[in-house]
Amino acid sequence: MLIACDVQGEGFDTPLAALAAENNRQEEEIASLKDQLLRAAAEMENLRRRTQKDVADARTFSISGFARDMLGVSDNLRRALDHVDEADKEQPGLKTLIEGVELTERELLNGLEKNGVKKLDPKGEKFDPNFHQAMFEVPNTEVPNNTVMEVVQVGFVIGERVLRPAMVGVSKGGPKATANPEQGEA
Repeated sequence: MLIACDVQGEGFDTPLAALAAENNRQEEEIASLKDQLLRAAAEMENLRRRTQKDVADARTFSISGFARDMLGVSDNLRRALDHVDEADKEQPGLKTLIEGVELTERELLNGLEKNGVKKLDPKGEKFDPNFHQAMFEVPNTEVPNNTVMEVVQVGFVIGERVLRPAMVGVSKGGPKATANPEQGEA
């Protein structure tokens, strides 16, 4: 089948040159459409991954607000237990009350942990500003600098996010902490 083409007005010397130019134009258009298709496919894959991550984050962190509210309850239970005198612990009526408060606190913390909320009690660990909030310094030459000496208030994390940083007192005046403990032993 012959394709009739008017080469007079096109500026081509021969019909073959006109067909070659048309072929090149169509190949460029195909390449452009292929590029657009690949970009659209890549963008859809990125959107799918982002959506999966957002859904996973929503599952993991949806309890954050509720858990943050429950931390106050846990703190109050702990404060109540910390302010009980040793003599009061032996009185029959108070002994069962104290045991009930202890069980309630333990059950609350277990429930939070089942839902991904973990307690941070960093005493003796190296200070980490991502998880700890320094409240004061404790002069101590026995332990390395920036070691958590006291925990004023425990912290909590959900997944890898800090729900509440641990409020701590850190050591000051001791030897510098080694960057790599394995090198110090060698």
